[in-house]
Amino acid sequence: MVHSRIPARPARSEQLRFLTDDQLRQGIELMYFAYRGFTADPDRILAPLGYGRAHHRALHFIARRPGLTVKGLIEILGVTKQSLNRVLRQLIDDGLVESRVGRIDRRQRNLELTERGRALEQDLAAAQQQRMRAAYSQAGPEAVAGFRAVLEAMIEPELRERLLDPAGRAEA
Repeated sequence: MVHSRIPARPARSEQLRFLTDDQLRQGIELMYFAYRGFTADPDRILAPLGYGRAHHRALHFIARRPGLTVKGLIEILGVTKQSLNRVLRQLIDDGLVESRVGRIDRRQRNLELTERGRALEQDLAAAQQQRMRAAYSQAGPEAVAGFRAVLEAMIEPELRERLLDPAGRAEA
C-alpha cells in the first residue's frame, strides 16, 4: 500500500513573508487613505474652533487617562514639551482642559478635561467610532482581529510594552 504524502501547507505567517514590494506599497497607500478618512470627520469638527490634530490627540489621551501628567502626555504623543505647551495652553485657555497641581508631587501637573472638553472629545470619538464600527462590521471579526494584530505589531516594541496592557488593550 502506497501512502501519498500531501505536503503541509505553509503557515500563514510563512505565506506573508513572500509579499511583493508592490503588495506592501499598496498596503502603505491604503494606510494613508484610511488615515485621511479616519481623521476627516474630526478635522471638520475641529476646524471652525481653530484646532487641529494635535489638539485632538491631546483631548483623546487626556480623556482616556484622567489625571495624566504633562510628562506622561509628552511620552505618549512623542512630541517636545514646547510643541505640546502651545496646544495645551490653548486648550486650557479655552476652558477644555484643567491643569492641576499633582497630588503626590506638587511639581507635576495633572490634566483633566472640563465638561466642555469632555463634550468635544465625545463628539470627536463618536465620529471616529461610527467610521470604525462600519468598517469593522463590513470586514468581519476575523479581519478585525487581524487588523488589530497588524497595528499592534507596527508599534515600536518599547512603546507597545509601556502602553498596552497584557491583553493587548491600550491602557486607559
